[in-house]
Amino acid sequence: MRVVVVGATGNVGTSLLDALAREPAVESVLGVARRAPTLEVPKVEWAQADIAEDDLVPLFRGAGAVVHLAWAIQPSRNLNALWRVNVHGSTRLLRAVAEAGVGSLVYASSVGAYSPGPKDRRVDESWPTNGVETSFYARHKAEVERRLDRFEREAPNVRVVRLRPGLIFKREAAAGIRRLFAGPLFPSPLARPGAIPFLPGVPRLRFQAVHSHDAADAYRLAIVGDARGPFNVAAEPVLDPPKLAELLGARLVPMSPRALRTLAGTSWRLHLQPSPPGWVDLGLNVPLLDTTRARDQLGWTPARGADEALLDLLEGLREGDGLPTPPLSPATSGPLRIRELLTGVGHRT
Repeated sequence: MRVVVVGATGNVGTSLLDALAREPAVESVLGVARRAPTLEVPKVEWAQADIAEDDLVPLFRGAGAVVHLAWAIQPSRNLNALWRVNVHGSTRLLRAVAEAGVGSLVYASSVGAYSPGPKDRRVDESWPTNGVETSFYARHKAEVERRLDRFEREAPNVRVVRLRPGLIFKREAAAGIRRLFAGPLFPSPLARPGAIPFLPGVPRLRFQAVHSHDAADAYRLAIVGDARGPFNVAAEPVLDPPKLAELLGARLVPMSPRALRTLAGTSWRLHLQPSPPGWVDLGLNVPLLDTTRARDQLGWTPARGADEALLDLLEGLREGDGLPTPPLSPATSGPLRIRELLTGVGHRT
């Protein structure tokens, strides 16, 4: 089988390339990215393309499966640019899949596609996917889910799989995750347990995570199997304020959701960090995921806990880890992160 991975240079994409290199059913992989990497992986060739404007059909012809991982989180202050990539680009990709005659599409949806839900029980894949209104990320993920619904009706011969993971961590993605969510002013030593004296104790700030290599294994299983439909992907335990305080050696300080959101919004408006307050709303409102369907129908079980995934990321942040791809390389930020500062916090670098 020939597989095309669009958005292959990011956190999940690089892990998926490693997984497919070891998969006997996959003969070759085309990694597609907006910017060419220097990363070399067995079976993998590279092509440069922007899903929002380039012709994708020639890249997809002859592929047994296309994996859609491409997604923009920055520039966080330019919603038109984000929509152009996330929604318009995804729509173009769907059309190219149908035109090229690809048999399977595996799409990277997210827990962020779900409507607000419970934090005291798990929801399955039937939970509504209308997103969280105040989060651009959630709105875009929900809109692509709607367009996928239409695509499945119009292209019934394409097997469509939607993976809806929680947060995805690995140490090699540390530079990219810091750049996207913490910004150039984040001191790497703060990633050491015990270095952060306190954490906000907001009870609804409960979320799930999964290690990038485990998420990649779910994608691999979706590619080589015959499953269809949506699958929740997350590991245990749930990461809530007490668990985070334990992992980080920090003290919990009671804080209201409004105060946390105000803090995030003010620091974003002052260009101190790149994440708008909608990310707080997302963390407070997305439901907890039941992963039974992934276990039973995909045969997927995570090898690492959510706490292990977070600690792996923290180690990467301390050590300045990355990979030789533009999204993940520490060199992308420039010496002393100067390129991030010069282009403006929250802009693409």
